[in-house]
Amino acid sequence: IWVRGYGLVDSAKVRANPGKILNLQAVVAPNEAAAAEYYPAIYWYSMLKIPEKSEFPLGKASSQGHWLAGIKTHGCISCHQLGNKATRVIPKELGEFKSSLDAWQRRVLSGQASEVMMRNLNDVEPRRALALFADWTDRIAAGALPTSKPSRPQGVERNVVITLWDWATPKAYLHDEIASDKRHPTVNANGLLYGSPEDSTDFIPILDPVRHKASEAKAPVRDSNTPDTMFISTANTLMLAPSPYWGTERVWQSQASVHNPMFDEKGRVWLTSRIRPPQNPTFCKKGSEHPSAKLFPLERAGRHMAVYDPKTKKFTLIDTCFSTHHLIFAEDANNTLWLSNGGSAGSVLGWLNTKMFDATGDEQKSQGWTAFILDTNGNGKRDDYVEPDQPVDPTKDKRIVAGYYGIGFNPMDGSIWGSVLSFPGAVVRVSPGDNPPATALAEIYEVPWNEPKAVVNGYGPRGMDIDRNGVVWVPLASGHLASFDRRKCKGPLNGPTATGKHCPEGWTLLPFPGPQFDNVSDSGSVQASYYTWVDQHDIFGLGKNVPFATGNLSDSLEAFVDGK
Repeated sequence: IWVRGYGLVDSAKVRANPGKILNLQAVVAPNEAAAAEYYPAIYWYSMLKIPEKSEFPLGKASSQGHWLAGIKTHGCISCHQLGNKATRVIPKELGEFKSSLDAWQRRVLSGQASEVMMRNLNDVEPRRALALFADWTDRIAAGALPTSKPSRPQGVERNVVITLWDWATPKAYLHDEIASDKRHPTVNANGLLYGSPEDSTDFIPILDPVRHKASEAKAPVRDSNTPDTMFISTANTLMLAPSPYWGTERVWQSQASVHNPMFDEKGRVWLTSRIRPPQNPTFCKKGSEHPSAKLFPLERAGRHMAVYDPKTKKFTLIDTCFSTHHLIFAEDANNTLWLSNGGSAGSVLGWLNTKMFDATGDEQKSQGWTAFILDTNGNGKRDDYVEPDQPVDPTKDKRIVAGYYGIGFNPMDGSIWGSVLSFPGAVVRVSPGDNPPATALAEIYEVPWNEPKAVVNGYGPRGMDIDRNGVVWVPLASGHLASFDRRKCKGPLNGPTATGKHCPEGWTLLPFPGPQFDNVSDSGSVQASYYTWVDQHDIFGLGKNVPFATGNLSDSLEAFVDGK
C-alpha cells in the first residue's frame, strides 16, 4: 500500500493486512519532471504538434480534423493509448537508429498489429505523421514537459473507490466485459463477470468479484478451418517486424475472435463470435427463399454469434449471414437481439429473434437483416430505391452504406440506432416497422462539420448508447461528448433533402475535460474516448440517464452529471 497523487511521487510501499491502521505519508515531487511522470497520457499527447490547417489536404486527410481523427479513435487510439510511457519514449529494445524518424518507422512495423498500424498511417500521410511523432519524442527526451497539469479529484470524485483484478493472461487483452442484463440490471447480482478477448485468445476470461477468483471458458468454432488471424487485418501477415517486447512470438491467436458479450434476462451470455470461414452458406445468397436474402443477399460474414449458458457451461453456436460486432437486446416480446457489423462499409443491420431460436433452435428462420434505406420520396413506406452511388431520385427511396459500430435500442419507440465511423461520421436510426426487412426504413444524421448553423462543430463518432428519453450519446474524436436528440429537428425527417445534413440543431457537443493540442484552436480536447454507456437505471448513484464515456487517455470514466 502506498500514496500516489498528482504533484507527488509514490511513497514507500508498505505491506498490510485488512483491518490494520496505517500511517502513510505523502511525498511531494521534488520537481516538475518527477511530478509529470504520473500525469495521464492526455497531457503528454497534447504536446504533439499538429499540421496547420493551411497544410491540408494532406495525403488522404481532407482537413486538420480529418487528420486528427486518424491519430485518435479512427486510427491509432482505437487500439492503444498514445502519450503513456510506452509510447512517448523509444524503448532501447527496439534497437539503435540514426534518427528518431528511423526509430518510428521501425516501431510501427512491430508485432502482430503492424499491418493495422500501417493501414491507419496511410490515412494521415505516413512520413509527415511519423516526423511529427519523432519530433514529439525528441522534445520529451530533451526534457520538455506538458504545459497543462491535471487537477486533483474534486467533490464526489473523491468518494470513488476502484478495485482492480488481474484476469485472463499477460498475453491477452480485453475488448469488453459484461456484468448484467442492461435492461434488467439486477440479473446476475454478485455473479460472474465475462470478458471478450477478441483476437488475442479463444479463452473467455471469467471473474468472480466476490471470491476474487478468475477462470476461463474456451469459445469453440463450428468449422476447424475458421481463420485464427486478426479479425481487423486485411492480410495474412502475422507481423512485419519483431515486437520489442515479444520478439517474433505469436502472442495473439484466436479463431473465435469474441468481440462483445451481453447478458439476457435468463443469465445467459450472448457473444459476437466467429464460428466459420467468411464465405456464407447458400441460404444467405441470391436465389434463397429467406425473406432477408430475397431483398438483399449476402455473400460473406466475418463474425457470427454464440451463446454461453453458465448453468450448463455449454456454448451454442449460431451462424449468421451478416457479420457481427456489438449487440443489444430490444425490450420486446421476442427479446430481439440486434447486432452491428463494425465498419462504416457495412451494408446491413442484423437481428436474431431469440424467443424463436430458443423455441425451435432454427438459426436460419430466427435471423434477419435489412439494408439501410432512406425514405427519400417521403411517402412513409419502403419502395424501390436508387443505389448509394446514384443521385437522389425524389420518386424513389435511396440505399446508403452506413454500417453500425456502436448500437442502441430506443425504449421510446423501438427504433435501433447506430454510430457510423466515417468522416465526419453520423448516427443512423432504423425503424423496423411491422414486417422487417420489408418495412424497415433508415434515417441518417451527420455530425455537424463545417456547419454554420451548428453552435459547435465536431467529427469522428465511436461507440454509442441511448438514454430512456431516446437521446443518443456518442464520443467524438474531436474531443467531445455529443448528444443527438431527434425531437429537436425542425425540418422534415424524410424526403429528398433528408440525407444527413438536415438536422444540425439536434446535436449538442460538449468538450471533454483536459487539454487541447497545443497548436489546435478548435473546440474539443485531446481526449479520445472509445465508447459511451448510459446509466439508464442509476446504478452508480449519480442519477438516471447519466452518460459515461471512457477516458481512454486519462485512465478514467467520465460522467456527465447536472450539465457538467
